[in-house]
Amino acid sequence: MLKGAFVAIVTPFKNGEIDEERLRELIEFQIENGTHGIVPCGTTGESATLSHEEHKRVVKITVDQVNKRVPVIAGSGSNSTREALELTAFAKEVGADAALVITPYYNKPTQEGLYQHYKKLAEEVRFPIVIYNVPSRTGCDILPETVARLASDFKEIVGIKEATGSVRRATEILEKVDREDFSLLSGDDFIVYPLICVGGRGVISVVSNIAPNDMANLVEAALDADYTKAKELHYKLQPLCRAMFLETNPIPVKTALAMMGKIEEELRLPLCKMKEENRKRLESILKDYGLI
Repeated sequence: MLKGAFVAIVTPFKNGEIDEERLRELIEFQIENGTHGIVPCGTTGESATLSHEEHKRVVKITVDQVNKRVPVIAGSGSNSTREALELTAFAKEVGADAALVITPYYNKPTQEGLYQHYKKLAEEVRFPIVIYNVPSRTGCDILPETVARLASDFKEIVGIKEATGSVRRATEILEKVDREDFSLLSGDDFIVYPLICVGGRGVISVVSNIAPNDMANLVEAALDADYTKAKELHYKLQPLCRAMFLETNPIPVKTALAMMGKIEEELRLPLCKMKEENRKRLESILKDYGLI
């Protein structure tokens, strides 16, 4: 069963190329600070602008550097089922522990199309799959009934990264999915604590890139029913949660990591550097938190 604070790790670049040295250092920083798992090549990892070759390289580097110390959930989704099959099979081949598979974006499949997409992956790859639902980015929403149908029909569907930002939606999913080993993970840092209170098992986190220890401690406290500590950390982290969305993710988190001296401040177009007024707000929040 997947549970804990999993970091949706950034992909560091240098002069337009993957910065392998910094990526390995970031992974060590995460593990040293208690992160429960690493998620390469998600939205925060700029998967949309990685070539397939680069995508596979990032996954392979991550699996190698982690060396089985914590789970690796490799991003492997696409709006093409054929491409998702290729990337999911690769994640399995190189030794990842599970795949994070986003709902197909832009082409807007029906609920039956979504079912058939994940069915194909489950049957052909036979590998643990975490559904990733983020309708605000994809234009596609996998409904609780479809999630429950997939979880019932395929043991490979082991969880969902639920990023609607809705405790009601999370509750509906958990109400309908009749499996103790199914993990609902928050896709929003703002509501990790309340989602665990209704039965969630953790988070795939942006904020963990810069404050891994606090997010890991929040999740551990909430899962251990230490609600006083969890509530305290929930509110402590809120300014960072807001800061990470001053502009489109992962612009603020990569800027923050650069301010912390951990990566070069480099994004791929069409993502670009933060506006100066937002950069100043971000810098102030990081200083107040004690990160710089």
